[in-house]
Amino acid sequence: MTQPPRPGPPLWLLAELTYRCPLHCVFCFNPVDFARQDSELGTEDWLRVLREGRELGAVQCGLSGGEPLLRDDLEIIVAEARRLGYYTNLLTSGVGLDADRAAALKAAGLDHVQLSFQDSTREMNDFLSHTKTFTLKNRVAKIIKDQGWPMVMNVVIHRMNIDHIDRIIEMAHEMGAEYLELANTQYYSWAFLNRDHLLPTHEQLRHAEQVTDAWRARLGERMRIFFVAPDYHEGRAKKCVNGWGSMFLTVAPDGTALPCHTARMLPGLAFPNVTAHSLREIWFDSEGFNRYRGTGWMKEPCASCDMREQDLGGCRCQAYLLAHDAAAADPVCAKSPEHHRVVEAVQRAAAHGPAGPVEHPLVFRDPANSRRLASPVTPDR
Repeated sequence: MTQPPRPGPPLWLLAELTYRCPLHCVFCFNPVDFARQDSELGTEDWLRVLREGRELGAVQCGLSGGEPLLRDDLEIIVAEARRLGYYTNLLTSGVGLDADRAAALKAAGLDHVQLSFQDSTREMNDFLSHTKTFTLKNRVAKIIKDQGWPMVMNVVIHRMNIDHIDRIIEMAHEMGAEYLELANTQYYSWAFLNRDHLLPTHEQLRHAEQVTDAWRARLGERMRIFFVAPDYHEGRAKKCVNGWGSMFLTVAPDGTALPCHTARMLPGLAFPNVTAHSLREIWFDSEGFNRYRGTGWMKEPCASCDMREQDLGGCRCQAYLLAHDAAAADPVCAKSPEHHRVVEAVQRAAAHGPAGPVEHPLVFRDPANSRRLASPVTPDR
């Protein structure tokens, strides 16, 4: 196998501070077996990770979870990130962010807050998260604005809320969001378990894109709207986190370092832990980060594809889940021998219709379900 060129620095460091979370979202990207992964790095370990990340050249630091506000040392971590020169972004459900905590985080130097909503209606927002949080999120949106932070509102889009997209955009505008990320569901982890409930139809997506374009024309630069294209309906693969091991470095709550936040599901890969290795060793030398860098690892049809430098073969986790082979072409690509699996899933979504019956019930992300499903997610058959 051809050795990939030496990578540049990991510009984005994602610190997943905890898997603890008060919400139980049906599309959560945390591992299905998170209940078995209850260890968390201590404060000093996280501060060392931040220092080593800056020494490598990382410039942005995302603070996520679970719910990062459940960490009592969040202000200490933010303050050290600011001292080191990171641009910091808190990715939060809003639970735990009151006016006093917001003021403390502002004083510590937090630059930016991304607030998640599940829907524009109380009923669907609270149903999808299995919590009564819609009113709280509205209060938190005002707190974010009162602190003068730029606010990104993030809404994961799927079959159960995509028809509300007009009201979702209107809600974000009313709350004063500078940016709105309409993130079509990526089908890993909990979303993969619930795919038949979540996958929208072609017609729903086309209508959502039309509504989004109309709002963009209306609002101009007053609010930037990002519509993250869905993999299953495009027929084209996208770069996995802009290229495996090329820009993003995720550190899980227990210190495991990953090229993307779902990579731990892949069999046969050893991902190092920051308690035993420096970030420099992990980034440049570890087998886990080097396995799918560049194009030298590719098999056909990727190896001879004229798009291989643009999409880098697509997503390795999606290849494993759908094709049972992490080195296969991403099955969302129309050239993949396993593309029929994606086509069949989309056809099932069309057969169900926007609100049709689904054979299996929704599985909510909670510790009881996690323990029940603690064995690795079974690839699509």
